Amino acid sequence: MSESKRNTIGKFGLLSMTFAAVYSFNNVINNNIEIGLSSTPMFFIATLLYFIPFCLIIAEFVSLNKNSEAGVYAWVKSSLGGRWAFLAAYTYWFVNLFFFTSLLPRVIAYASYAFLGYEYIFTPTTTTLLSIALFALATYVSTNGAKMLGPITSVTSSFMLILTLSYIILAGAAVMGGIQPADPITVEALTPQVNWAFFGVTAWIFMAAGGAESVSVYVNDIKGGHKAFVKVIIFAGIFIGGLYCVSSVLINVFVEREALKFTGGSVQVFEGLARHYGLPEIMMNRFVGVVSFTAMLGSLLMWTATPVKIFFSEIPAGIFGEKTVKLNKNGVPARAAWAQFFIVIPLLIVPMLGSDSVQELMSTVINMTAAASMLPPLFIMIAYLNLRLKLDHLPRDFKMGSRTTGIVMVSILIGIFSIGFLASTFPTGADIMTIIFYNVGGIVIFLGYAWWKYNRYENQLIVTEKAELKTITETN
Repeated sequence: MSESKRNTIGKFGLLSMTFAAVYSFNNVINNNIEIGLSSTPMFFIATLLYFIPFCLIIAEFVSLNKNSEAGVYAWVKSSLGGRWAFLAAYTYWFVNLFFFTSLLPRVIAYASYAFLGYEYIFTPTTTTLLSIALFALATYVSTNGAKMLGPITSVTSSFMLILTLSYIILAGAAVMGGIQPADPITVEALTPQVNWAFFGVTAWIFMAAGGAESVSVYVNDIKGGHKAFVKVIIFAGIFIGGLYCVSSVLINVFVEREALKFTGGSVQVFEGLARHYGLPEIMMNRFVGVVSFTAMLGSLLMWTATPVKIFFSEIPAGIFGEKTVKLNKNGVPARAAWAQFFIVIPLLIVPMLGSDSVQELMSTVINMTAAASMLPPLFIMIAYLNLRLKLDHLPRDFKMGSRTTGIVMVSILIGIFSIGFLASTFPTGADIMTIIFYNVGGIVIFLGYAWWKYNRYENQLIVTEKAELKTITETN
């Protein structure tokens, strides 16, 4: 990007982008179902201990690679080399495979609210089959161009923000007005119980506070430079953490935790709000259902193609076949997108086999999505640790404090993430076969495949170099 186009993003613009990338009302619902009101302080702690320093870590990598517009691959390569850079970029795509397994059932549930005004309860098998059919449709649409997705998603995202703020204001007013919350707001309820299950749910919390990599790339584009960027990120972290806290405190004002569902929890709390204020519940359900369904469907269609396109365009040519990475007339690697579809099918089917209800199915897939989502940041953190330990002499305009500060901060993050990853991969009370074949098996197979592909790529390079050297020698 030319210098003339740099420094064009204002502080408010960066704040808005950060909010859109990080905050989600559904994250409040998910964590409330798992650990209740005790998720309130955890959201704020996660924002301060993870989001803010991780943003600054990525900002430092962007500063180090200021002549490159590439993302994760370039950042990790600058510290750990090509192999680990490929694995890091691969895990970002890999995480999205599990993301689809938690998103697809939600789209179906919100479609039910949008068209019927209530959630039609399907069995886990039916939900899985519908999810597969929906994902096939999403893959077809996203690979054949979907020009209206951006504007539609932008509008529905704005509606979701308005709905969220409206809920906070109206629920807060109800509490101030003397309503007895469905689940009492007490110090005991807000205090986390530290055990293995709690550490597993921290992965859900950190996943909710994620999104730093999507905003930190603009460190060179903000008016005011690095100092302005740091100020905005710190303010955004405090603001988003505070909003998550307030949302979590008020989430059980009208609906108790035990009644909430992963698939339609957002609609449930608005239905309770409508009931309290004497508004037509069925109309509220349909309105929230339409907004949620449209937003999530747009998200599904964009995320079906975008990560595939980014991943296969970022990594070196030759790791995957030419036909796999070839772009169609709409600029999408269609064959890779359909390969992604077939990979997701078993990821949908395996947890279905061990689930007696959609709620249990959603708990499994969200937990694995959260566990997998910790891998890409771990790669970046390890790369940053190596940068400060061995390569701190490399020139860059921005650093996260002194060398010691950087090493201490990232070491703490690596420790927290490692524990959270293990606890969410081996959750308490989970079916042992699901853990072996889904949680552990999925990670081992996908990362093992990535390792094998890069080994094969390196061997091909060695063969090519030897052949070129032989040709030069024979010519001379």
